[in-house]
Order: sequence, then structure tokens, then C-alpha cells
Amino acid sequence: MRNLFFLLVFSLLIPVLGQAQSKTKLSGTAQKELKLYEDTLGILSFLIINDSLPESRFAATRKMILTLKKALKVTNSYQYKFERLKPISIQYAPDSTFRIFTWQLFVDDNTYHYYGVVQMNSPELKMYPLVDRSAKIEDVQQAVLGADNWYGVIYYNIVKLNSPAGPQYLLFGLDTYSFFKRRKIIDVLTFKDDQLVFGAPVFPKTINNDGPVNRLLLEYSAETSVKMNWDAAMEMIVFDHLIPFQGNDKSGPVNVPDGTYESFKIAKGQLVYSDKLETQILEEAPAPQPLSGKKNVIYDRANPTAKKKNNK
Repeated sequence: MRNLFFLLVFSLLIPVLGQAQSKTKLSGTAQKELKLYEDTLGILSFLIINDSLPESRFAATRKMILTLKKALKVTNSYQYKFERLKPISIQYAPDSTFRIFTWQLFVDDNTYHYYGVVQMNSPELKMYPLVDRSAKIEDVQQAVLGADNWYGVIYYNIVKLNSPAGPQYLLFGLDTYSFFKRRKIIDVLTFKDDQLVFGAPVFPKTINNDGPVNRLLLEYSAETSVKMNWDAAMEMIVFDHLIPFQGNDKSGPVNVPDGTYESFKIAKGQLVYSDKLETQILEEAPAPQPLSGKKNVIYDRANPTAKKKNNK
């Protein structure tokens, strides 16, 4: 039954090609039509998350797929942001060549299904369904996958990597995975012969893997939180260093962060690994320097950057 359901999903979201999009902006009619679709999608996404009956959640998912397909077929739908669809993650490539819709279906405490669509930003409407085959993927970090055997997650960020092999996109995703464990991954998306390819050996050896690997995976205890994201201020990928922990009798061994971080910098289109973030350790807390040759200086603690004044 599960395979039949996946085949149904795939058939409903066959890539749509050849529908001309002659205008660069949404018409007023298209905006109204998409707003109506957005209202319906909002209700369905609420049911997928909150309905107590599994069969109702599956039914809402099926209707969601059909409705989203109709919405994306509207001329220039790529220009519509669907900003009110909070339960659905919509992530844009930094160069705006595509966007990805992903969402999650709770089946039971240890089973989650993921659904997604990649919509291209092109004169003709073009979209690819993503069919979650996570349960059948044996070597997650090394598998090279396609749209029809996708490792399902909810994406929360996209970073472009201008590698020597051509444009690649780092996809940051969360997999709820099981009751006791969570996973975060960084996948690699490339476009080859008009098809999606997930996975590329861009991640060098790190503390916890023998690299290079085709995607980076962190598996950790559901009772903790783990950072794995692009840090714009530091201009690098930062992620928690994990260590094994015994856990409880039901969960068994799990991984937890130890308070230190690993990182990847991007240099000449390649990822350069560091096993720790560079930090400066001071022997004592920093203190304001007194003005040379002057005494009794008042230091404004509430506004340290304010001009200092002499005490007369």
C-alpha cells in the first residue's frame, strides 16, 4: 500500500513542461486565483499537522498535492510568494533559479513522510516532484539520488556553491526521523541533463566521517537541539560537534553536542573544513582603557561608545 501511495504521489506531480509564461509579472486575475489556492492550501496544511486521524492526514496530503499542482500551473506562479503557508517550507535558491516546497506528514511516533516540489524559475512552467524513499536508502552519506528516490527532509536554507564542476546548491534540511532521534543534513543539488541529482562529494573528511561524502548527516538525541546552518556573519557553515551519550533504556546510545563547533569555509568553490571555530581567549575580562594623561574619567556603562568626560 505504501508503494502504491508513493506511485500515486509521483503520478500527480509529473513535471509540467511547455506551458508558456509570456509575462514576467502576475496579472491581477492570477493573483486572485492564487490567493484562493493559498487559502485552500492553508487549511489543508493545518489538517496535515493537527488532525488526530491518520487517514484524515493522508487525505489532506493527497488534496494538498493536487491543489499545489493546480496553483503552480497558474501563469507566472513563481512570482507568488505563498507567504501565509507557514506549515510549508518554501526556500529559494540564492540566484532565484528555483524554489523548493517541502512539508512533513506524521504517521506515528517513529514514522514520518516528507513531500516536496522543485519549481524552476523559467519562461515555461517546469516542476519536479520529490518522492521520499528515505527508508530504502542504505548509505545516506554516500548515496547519489534523484527526484524519484529523494532523502526526504524539510529544507530550511539553501546556499550556492560555485564549484569547479559548475553550480551546486547546498540544501540544509531537518528529518524528524524517530521518537528518540533527529537528523540534520546538508545535501547537494545539481542539475544534469534536465534532471535533479542529489549528492556530490564536496564534503571533505571531518572528525566524525572519513570523507569525502556526498551529503553531511548529523544524527542526535531528540532531547537536544543542534546547530547546522550557514552563518552569514562569519561567512561559513557552522555545526555542532557531537559526542556519544548513553541515553535512556528506550533510546539507547545517542549523540549530543559538547558545546564546540566545526565549520566549513568556501574557498574557490570548495569546502574547507576546520574541526573548531577560531576563538580568542583572554586571560582577564576586557576593560576600557583610561584616557592618556587624564584622571578621574567617568565611564558611561550604559553607553560604552559614548564620549568620555573629565570629572571636575
